[in-house]
Amino acid sequence: MSEPEQVRPEVVEAIVTVLHGADPAGLPPSATREEKEAAKDRYLSEFVAERSKRDRQAQAWELLLTRSYDEPPTWARLFDDLAPEAVEELGELYDVLPSGAQEEYARRFGVPSGV
Repeated sequence: MSEPEQVRPEVVEAIVTVLHGADPAGLPPSATREEKEAAKDRYLSEFVAERSKRDRQAQAWELLLTRSYDEPPTWARLFDDLAPEAVEELGELYDVLPSGAQEEYARRFGVPSGV
């Protein structure tokens, strides 16, 4: 039985770059089946992670924007208008909050543990 091919990280990286939209001329002609599979797995993992992040960001914005405002609100104003149960949920979404929201959350409630 033959040994499995070594997966070269630079080849996997080149394939992933093309999958992200780079010029296909950058594809290494010597890429093995294992390297192509590793690149596909990595690309799909990144895609799923990015989608999850976007879903969590949308959830955070739904919690932050509890009503319409005549003027663009400040982070402080948005946090003043939060329902108490929204604060706990935002703590769980802290890592995907915009930086201004993270700063206001941390100022009011501290940085959530596990972040």
